[in-house]
Amino acid sequence: MKNIFVRRDIGIMLTSLILSVYTTIAFHFPAFSAVIESVEEGWNGVLIFVSLAVLMLVVDYLFYYLLLYLGRIAGKIVIAFTLIADAVSLYFINTYEVLITDMMMGNVFNTRYSEASGFFSWAAIAYVLILGVLPCIWLFANRCLYSTFKRFIANIGASLLAIALVIAVNMNNILWIDNNSSRLGSLLMPWSYTVNTVRYYNKVSKRNRKEIKLPDAEIASEGKSLFVLVIGESARRENFSLYGYGRKTNPLLEKDSVKAYVANSAATYTTAAVKAIIDHKETGRLYEILPNYLYRSGVDVVWRTSNWGEPPLHIEKIYNKKSLMQRYPDADARHDGILLEGLETEIKECEKEKQLIVLHTSTSHGPTYNQKYPSEFEKFAPVCETVEIAKADHDELVNAYDNTILYTDYLLHSIIDILRKFPDRRCCMLFVSDHGESLGEGNLFMHGMPMNVAPKEQYEIPFIVWLSGKDTATKELDEVGQYHVFHSVMNFLGISSPIYNEEMNIFTTSNQ
Repeated sequence: MKNIFVRRDIGIMLTSLILSVYTTIAFHFPAFSAVIESVEEGWNGVLIFVSLAVLMLVVDYLFYYLLLYLGRIAGKIVIAFTLIADAVSLYFINTYEVLITDMMMGNVFNTRYSEASGFFSWAAIAYVLILGVLPCIWLFANRCLYSTFKRFIANIGASLLAIALVIAVNMNNILWIDNNSSRLGSLLMPWSYTVNTVRYYNKVSKRNRKEIKLPDAEIASEGKSLFVLVIGESARRENFSLYGYGRKTNPLLEKDSVKAYVANSAATYTTAAVKAIIDHKETGRLYEILPNYLYRSGVDVVWRTSNWGEPPLHIEKIYNKKSLMQRYPDADARHDGILLEGLETEIKECEKEKQLIVLHTSTSHGPTYNQKYPSEFEKFAPVCETVEIAKADHDELVNAYDNTILYTDYLLHSIIDILRKFPDRRCCMLFVSDHGESLGEGNLFMHGMPMNVAPKEQYEIPFIVWLSGKDTATKELDEVGQYHVFHSVMNFLGISSPIYNEEMNIFTTSNQ
């Protein structure tokens, strides 16, 4: 073992080959497993599997060879970063069954340290040290001997020829490749996170262009109206007793005369789903979102959040957990109860007729479900206490998750109790989750799967409405969606606008 790290002179071709073989064996196992699951038995299945192995060997070899020859020491540094990133990616793929897509890279770049740290464990450290750091030490411990330019060109040519031959042999498998390219591409390191990082930032650059203003709106009804929109995090409909779940996870809401609609999310990750909740229609463009639009129209708008992922907000009253802690230093800031701190006073001090309050929670965000609620809400026990939820006892994992729903029930009931103190105004509380959550079904965990392959647990969400009973009722609808929120809020607050869509309104009384 000691001799492995003795400094030697090793040719660039051998160095590239060793790195290529190591990458194929250490990091491409999930992709190979996916191939085995999807190919038919017989020689053609063997051909596809062998072709992928050869292709990865050659492509990785070419990647390392180019970096070493053209980059020298800088190339080694880049390779070291990719090896460590490969190890981290493999940990998440093996532990949480994720796919490294552009959406997943968006989650990575938008996740705060406090959330990201909850994913790591001793196993993650072992992955990084053994699969990432050790090969880096070997790489820098040896001196690379660089070949002549003629040999460099010959190596490039031979590699490209080998790639072309593999492609030619698999011309009859084009349909299979097309059907499975997305999944395989999300499992092959370092290509999955490098390509999808570029794709993600391309989308961001388009999305972050100046928002498109919506047509001017005006307040068309008299009287005080208050709408509290609660955006949930990773709350799946299946675990709400309001929807028939066997456990009493909503004991308080069941007594609050709420309306529980069947709904599906527009996406399985936070940024896209939150945008859908506050957007007026399904679009890839950045139109003026609900809080900005209502604020510009003269509505008092408050945004309180313990989460992240919303589009740019152009309002005055934005409070994250840090600013709420500064406003209410005696409050318990460990859980989402901080979002309700001083809420009654906030409503009393509102001088405008119309008010929208948005509470963006993080209550059911994994994998540390057991840390998302106060100890008195641990009704279902024992609970999962590890971040390696794929290895956890399934019942314990569900217990911890169900406790987050029980805490959500308490938070929503507490909001309703606050609204009951304002009989002088029409009040509404609407809770909608950004997306659902997988808890081991089909060996999948958490969320973020592409919608075309996502299981129902990741997009079936609760959509719960409470009304104060003042001249407004809810429609009987078979199903609603996140885009119903924008127009329902407009209707309830009596905001008139050319973009209002009555078909997307859940209330019976029209205030337009």
